[in-house]
Amino acid sequence: MAVQSQRRHLLKALAAGGLLTQLAPLTSWAQLSSQPLYIDGLSFLPDDLADLSGSKLDAYLCDISAIEAIKQPDGTTNYKRTYNACVQSISEALTRVNANPDKLLLGKSGQDIQRAQDSQRTAVFFQIQGADCVEQSINSGLAQVDEFYDRGLRVLQLTHHYGNKFSGGALDNDGTQGLNLPLTPAGQQLIEKLNQKKMLIDVSHSSPQSALETARASKMPIVQSHGAVRAIVNHARCSPDEVIKAIGDTGGLFGVFMMTFWLTNDKIPTTEHYIAHLKHVANIGGIDAVAIANDYPLRGHENLLKLENNNAEGVKQYIEWWHSLRARGVLGFDSEPQHVIIPELNNIDRMERIDSALSAAGFSSGDRSKIMGGNWQRVLTEVLG
Repeated sequence: MAVQSQRRHLLKALAAGGLLTQLAPLTSWAQLSSQPLYIDGLSFLPDDLADLSGSKLDAYLCDISAIEAIKQPDGTTNYKRTYNACVQSISEALTRVNANPDKLLLGKSGQDIQRAQDSQRTAVFFQIQGADCVEQSINSGLAQVDEFYDRGLRVLQLTHHYGNKFSGGALDNDGTQGLNLPLTPAGQQLIEKLNQKKMLIDVSHSSPQSALETARASKMPIVQSHGAVRAIVNHARCSPDEVIKAIGDTGGLFGVFMMTFWLTNDKIPTTEHYIAHLKHVANIGGIDAVAIANDYPLRGHENLLKLENNNAEGVKQYIEWWHSLRARGVLGFDSEPQHVIIPELNNIDRMERIDSALSAAGFSSGDRSKIMGGNWQRVLTEVLG
């Protein structure tokens, strides 16, 4: 990894001196650098844009949505991405991207990944975590999808934690009652619309049944941009093997995220726990279905960084929410969370550290290339064009 970092710094110096531009007709940036392609399944626009180059990401799915906290009848809180909130947030995100063309590139097609790598920028593919932003009735032709597309949206998650008019939610999956809500008729129509618009469908936070039905309904690959494996941690927010396989069978992928209370029940989370989820996804969905996700800011979980990655202190912010789901009997919330992050991966260098860990775990260079970014590039190119 040190050699790769030195190569990056050398190429930046060449670019600053104009030499890279002179060489451009002969070779691409990617060919000259031989740098790995790094793509992340979910993060956010950073406050400090220096984090873009620091992360070494060529592209990532960028959640630009804004939320409204809505109290549920059972006392829990759902965070809905409403139309008004998301129209404002996507406009603000687009303004920021356009104001920094030397650092950011709005991802609209798969080709933008190579464009970003060649120009030493980061491509951001706008994503909204929940289709609650599509508030109009089906009779409108789902025109709000067209509006968000025109504003730059390319990835839409069907729901977030709890069900909506389109999809059942992961946390509707009550371990006591066996509740597992399906995709709704409105959800079927939304999938048709997203396929027609060439937008990527994300089943993160969907119930298993909704995810399976989405895989059957979609004519294009679907993804779970960020999640974990239920065979390792038996929790409603983790996906059973049949969902992982169904996603892989569409030609899509499954991104494993950094939230450690869904990665291991052991007291101390390690990189090996993270690699175990990647291995499991590869075994069930195939190597072409494995990807990396974050679900925290590029730099890492901000509160844990302030606490110097002290998990015992950091997990306290989740306890009240966790206990509210326990009271409902939702699968997996009976165990007490003990941590939030893997300390060595709660770092802006996580991609290189994961790449090194995959190598140490015996993954070939070809498989590592797929996991670290190649699978995302393939899916985004196939779906978005």
